[in-house]
Amino acid sequence: MWNDLLNLFFPKSCAGCHSFLLSDEKVICTQCRHEVPLTNHHKIEDNEIFQKFYGRIPLEYGSALFYFHKKGIVQEMIHKLKYKGHEEISETIGNWYGEELKDLDQLKGIDYIIPVPLHKKRLRERGYNQVEGFGKALSSNLAIPYDDQLLYRKLYTKTQTKKDLLGRADVIATVFDVSFSDNHVGKHFLLIDDVITTGSTLEACSRAILKIPNTKISIICMAMSHS
Repeated sequence: MWNDLLNLFFPKSCAGCHSFLLSDEKVICTQCRHEVPLTNHHKIEDNEIFQKFYGRIPLEYGSALFYFHKKGIVQEMIHKLKYKGHEEISETIGNWYGEELKDLDQLKGIDYIIPVPLHKKRLRERGYNQVEGFGKALSSNLAIPYDDQLLYRKLYTKTQTKKDLLGRADVIATVFDVSFSDNHVGKHFLLIDDVITTGSTLEACSRAILKIPNTKISIICMAMSHS
């Protein structure tokens, strides 16, 4: 009842197109849900994620749910998630993708879901890690433990988007490290992030995790930048 009254006086709007949401809609409207560009990576054996990391890291599995286009629905959603405090978008995307992935054989042997970490200073600025809800929703849907303590960010870095791939990779390679125990040895880790662009951040995180003996790496992201 209270939710109905709140929605009457303070109607929630779609994270994609800003139209008012109906009572049975959550975060994005039905029209945006149908229009959002899906990758269908989980149905493609040698998909674009595998191709991006070929020769860079030994990937067991990789996929993203959406394509990220400038000025598109997905960009609007991610912008609201990262910069406007709409933390609920993360969980919604995680439940959406978790439903798609829960019967996928390639994910059956994964031991831990690991988020790309924020530096403590960035975490204080934003108030939350934007991939936490995504990771915990995947954890619930896939029945895989979520671990945000293994991988950590050593350095606070400015936004790197305007740097070229080589320059960015040089900076990011020194940013991440792991704090592991014997329980982490020989495990399969699923690394998650919001948007994959050059892949430099995920490569650096993977290299840090691969310091742990006999480990395997898979990657799942909310979206993949696509020209």
